Amino acid sequence: MNARSEELKAFERLLNIMDELRAKCPWDKKQTLQSLRHLTIEETYELGDAILDNNLEEVKKELGDLLLHIVFYAKIGSETKDFDIADVANDICEKLINRHPHIYGDVKVENEEDVKQNWENIKLKEGKKSVLEGVPNSLPALVKANRIQEKVAGVGFDWEHPEQVFEKLQEELAELQEEIKLNNVDKMEEEFGDVLFSMVNYARFLNINPENALERTNKKFIKRFQYLEGKAKEKGKALKDMTLAEMDIHWEEAKKV
Repeated sequence: MNARSEELKAFERLLNIMDELRAKCPWDKKQTLQSLRHLTIEETYELGDAILDNNLEEVKKELGDLLLHIVFYAKIGSETKDFDIADVANDICEKLINRHPHIYGDVKVENEEDVKQNWENIKLKEGKKSVLEGVPNSLPALVKANRIQEKVAGVGFDWEHPEQVFEKLQEELAELQEEIKLNNVDKMEEEFGDVLFSMVNYARFLNINPENALERTNKKFIKRFQYLEGKAKEKGKALKDMTLAEMDIHWEEAKKV
């Protein structure tokens, strides 16, 4: 691993390259905070994929892409004289110090949960009106549900045992079944949402990240389905021409593969 002096040297090199690109490259000169936004979101998802795949080489590359975006935003901020990379770094340093009084102050904590509760209480003292203010509106619904539950749990609004959450999940499933019988589509959607919210809550109590869990299943399904497509092609058939029984044979094979 590199020494701290080498790390700082590499970061300065990136800052210098960013200055040059912003001054000389037509594409880089044209970018704004708004034009980079969707690219940053894409890079974040690519990093997430690399982490789920446990591909550390790709994690390194994707972190570099995200670091470039951070430097890019800071460069644009410096041009408008609103902020620069030093402001960005100093702000997060101050936030970390303020929100870790058990490290930089005299507050005592017993465990991770104490740290989380302190974090949320400190944020309220900083002027936030709600613990939920830090949950972005644009988050995907599954991720948002998880963050909402983590936030409120941080101030003590939570179940005590996983069994209670599982009972709540069963209760929500029963309510969904009732609305299905009545064929009330609007209420069915509402109850289905309650089921998903309860599932996310239960995952949290099992120390499972629901987004990661679902994405693992997505990837698993894709691999198995593509195996099935490959077998159909070997037989010179289109999937739509195969029976479900035929497909199921290869699906079971895919599980073993």
